[in-house]
Amino acid sequence: MYAKNVKITVEFSDFELEDIQRITGERKKGPAIRKLVADALMMRKREEIAQKFISGKWGADLEGFEEGRRRDREEASQLESEWRD
Repeated sequence: MYAKNVKITVEFSDFELEDIQRITGERKKGPAIRKLVADALMMRKREEIAQKFISGKWGADLEGFEEGRRRDREEASQLESEWRD
């Protein structure tokens, strides 16, 4: 499946368009609107992913993480003792 470009018409006030161009850093209207929409879409996708982790639907298996932290603390404690001696 390949992506097809679609052309649409939207209406903005002059003030809104100036804000869009300022916020996106784009000087031309079309690229400014495209960047704004692409950025908003990316933010929404990130929000959806974050909600999956927050809800528990998704998770990360950190097998061995706590054991590694315990060993790091032991090693740090041992190095501190050796340094003080």
